[in-house]
Amino acid sequence: MKKILEAWNRISLVKQIILGLIVGIILAVAFPDQLSGISIFGELFVGALKAVAPVLVLFLVTSAIAQHQKGQKTNMKSIIILYMVGTLCASITAVIASFIVPVELVLTTGAGDVTPPEGITEVLTGLVTNIVANPISALADANYIGILAWAILLGLALKAASDSTKTMVTDIANGISQLVRWVIKFAPLGVMGLVFSAIATSGLQVLLDYGRLILLLVGVMIFVALVVNPLISFIYLRRNPYPLIFTCLKDSGITAFFTRSSAANIPVNMGLCERLGLDKDTYSISIPLGATINMAGAAVTIATLTLAATHTLDIHVDFITAIILCVLSTISACGASGVAGGSLLLIPLACSLFGIPNDVAMQVVGVGFIVGVIQDSCETALNSSTDVLFTAVAEYSNRRKAPKKAA
Repeated sequence: MKKILEAWNRISLVKQIILGLIVGIILAVAFPDQLSGISIFGELFVGALKAVAPVLVLFLVTSAIAQHQKGQKTNMKSIIILYMVGTLCASITAVIASFIVPVELVLTTGAGDVTPPEGITEVLTGLVTNIVANPISALADANYIGILAWAILLGLALKAASDSTKTMVTDIANGISQLVRWVIKFAPLGVMGLVFSAIATSGLQVLLDYGRLILLLVGVMIFVALVVNPLISFIYLRRNPYPLIFTCLKDSGITAFFTRSSAANIPVNMGLCERLGLDKDTYSISIPLGATINMAGAAVTIATLTLAATHTLDIHVDFITAIILCVLSTISACGASGVAGGSLLLIPLACSLFGIPNDVAMQVVGVGFIVGVIQDSCETALNSSTDVLFTAVAEYSNRRKAPKKAA
């Protein structure tokens, strides 16, 4: 047994995850009912990541702010600009693709008793309100905007603390980081359980019934990941961005695809940033912030499904309205984390731009839930991997410019 474990540990984590994926698919297809208990591995894995991520963010950000020296520069301004530009470009890409490949929907029943926000003001108000949420509630509810706000304030308050106190906070952050590494070692079992549950519950039939819509959504997200994001990265880096792109997709995107949770993938992204040699003071803030506002995948989902609804109802969309949709999708996507149900429940808000009745818009949301097994997985993979990508791009770009400034 010891030799087996040693041989297993010599295999890279990505290969272990792929093996877990293959085993999960085989078992789900062959024994969907007999081995239903396997899904518990996925629930435990995601549950553990979601449980530890808020505490990790709190202590990492607090430690980074408390230890920050006056005059020490971070790249947060560039990262936030990249987040916004990336999300807007993703939205524009989705709109263009929806005009080139129009998709009509088979409208289904609504999304149950969920209630979408009534307007963009409600979305942004909810996002801002989360900033001043009770810190204990923020930790319990994984409200990362609130966690970030309180961690920054606590870090500022501790700047005047003794070195021993700062060291204690740093040691706690390092201890939680080690705990996260232990959890991630179980990723292959977790992925096996997650993919087993997805296939055994929804089956492969959903891919056939809504194949054209799924292909459009996934195709746009792949285009954003492999063309749009590399182009943005190249403009900043002035060198081939694909090695970094593929590293982010491999080490972050794969786990995010199966966990379907940007929050659960925060510890994974933190570890990747550490391996890339990025500044801990920057990524300890930019990664949880990105999990909240960097939502290129959500922008793609909102724009694509909204235009699919207009095609279904034979509503003409002019150029100006298409531009407004791009901006609205970008703003809505940034506020998606403040709305229960994420990007899908912001579709009625975008549909209202074209005068589509709310009951019809909620049927579109229902379609979104049906294809969510694939849509949400790809959306989260794009969102989460881009968090690391743009954090790295901003820092590498700053390093490239530094010698010129010194000269």
